[in-house]
Formats: sequence, structure tokens, C-alpha cells
Amino acid sequence: MRLDHDGIFKQLLSAFLSEFLELFAPDLLELFDPQAISLLPTESFVNLLDPDRRNADLLVQIKSKASPGAILIHLEHQAQHDDILDRRMFRYFARFYDHYDSPICPMVLCSYPSPRRAAAQRHHLSIGKRTILNFEYQVVQLNHLDWRDYLGHANPLATALMARMRIARNERWFVKAAALKQLMGMTLDSEERRMLATFISIYLPLNARETAQFNADVATWQDQNKEPGVEFISEWEQQGRKEGRKEGRCDLLLYQLEHRFGPVPAALRQQLMAMPSKRLLALSTALFELTSLDAVQTWVDQDGCVDGGAA
Repeated sequence: MRLDHDGIFKQLLSAFLSEFLELFAPDLLELFDPQAISLLPTESFVNLLDPDRRNADLLVQIKSKASPGAILIHLEHQAQHDDILDRRMFRYFARFYDHYDSPICPMVLCSYPSPRRAAAQRHHLSIGKRTILNFEYQVVQLNHLDWRDYLGHANPLATALMARMRIARNERWFVKAAALKQLMGMTLDSEERRMLATFISIYLPLNARETAQFNADVATWQDQNKEPGVEFISEWEQQGRKEGRKEGRCDLLLYQLEHRFGPVPAALRQQLMAMPSKRLLALSTALFELTSLDAVQTWVDQDGCVDGGAA
């Protein structure tokens, strides 16, 4: 089953927004309070370009340190190249600006491995010698970044995103081992570490030869890194790619629910763990429109009346 890249990245970025801004927009963090970041709904903008892409990905509000003012950050994720990205970004901007009447900083995170040509960073409109519009936005294109530049980085999100940066085929096992080992040395709670490690495992699957090289490297780790690391290392490879993807999605969903709403009741947790992959994909999309655990529970209970298909 095809991975829901947008759903996975939405959950990762919404959980690590401050870390994303620290990496790619540190100037904004200097001006605004990183403790006053909140997500705004995007579901009301339903008539944009194509009918299967009606919602923007993330709309973030950050309050100023020195005044009651705030700015919005529109963060769009691209799992594949889009020839009309520039036009779509401008239309999102226009809708948000009209609706919220606040300054907006648009950003795009491109996570696809190819093509490597630079994504468009502006939408330009001119008539003859007249410039009518010159709309610019920031692009973070992961396949333009070298994973070596983030090896040893203190930012946990940087460690996870190494899995989607520019990596040679023969380096994949090494990058996976280095990223997981790096995570084990960071001060994170168990759910944060699990979420990031699952992301790395999803985006750096290994073949038999690479797995042997990976396991040989893990065997050289010091005990304090090896023991917590093996828990995450084994989940993906030992349970098979198909089941691993399902568990990865479930882990990401559970983390996001707890991050937004607090502890997930045991009964709901069990329902999610038993839910087939097809329905987990649907929930990952619906999650950004649900505003409480009660709403999630209602969605899941209604979902239980529908045949979700095989995992």
C-alpha cells in the first residue's frame, strides 16, 4: 500500500514545529515567542486548484515577544514535484491573507527524492514591462541537502530528516545507523524518540545486504546506546515491511493525539492499533479537522461500522 507521505509529514512537523523553525527559519524565532505557537484550521479553504488537494497542510500562528501582534506561517509539504506549486502557493496566501488579515510567511518543504531540479520559489506575473506580481516564498528542498551536514546536529528533527536528504545508495545503511544512534543520545521522552525513529525506519528501509551491514554496526555500539536502540531497530525489519508501515502510522497517530489532546484512553488506543492500514490513512487526514479526543472517538466508532478493507 502506498505511504501517506503528507499525513506522516503533517504529524511530524506539527509535533516538532519549533525544531523546524529553528532549523530553517531561525530569524522568525528571534522575533517571536517559540512557546506561543499554535495551529490554525485550514479545512475552510475548499475551492483551490485541484479537487483532491483542497486543504493547505499547516497554518501556524506565532505571537510576538514584544507586542500583542502575531504572524502566520503557512507550511506546505510536497511529497512529489508540482509544476504549478508557485500558483497554488499564491492562491493559498491570498485566501489566508484575506481571511486572517495578518502577515503571512509562506514556506514549502519538498521531501521527494527526485527530481533534483530546484522547485519554484516565486510566482511572477507581468504584462509587457509592467510587473504585476512578484510573490516569493521559502523552499526547503531536502534532496538538495547533504545528510553529512546534519550528522551530530543537536536538533532531533534534523536527525530524522536526514533520512530524506541526499544519500548515495551505498550510504543508506550507515545513515540509518548514524541517525538512530544519534537519537539515542538525545534528551527526548520515549514517545518523541519512538516517533522520530519510526520515521527514519519508514524512509530508510534496507535490503538484506544493507541490513547485515547495519546490524554489524549496531553490534559495535556501547551498551547505553545499543539497548534502547534495538527496540526501534527491530520493529520495522522483523515484522515485515507491510506490517511495519501500519505500526509506524499508528505510532505517529498516537503521538500526535497525545501531543494535541493529552493521554489517549486505553480503549481508544487498542481500537487504533487494531485498525487496518487503509483506515489509518483516512484518520491521518481527518485528524487535522478533529478538535478533541471525543471527536476522534466518534470518528473511530463510526468508522467501525464501515468495512475498512485489509491491512
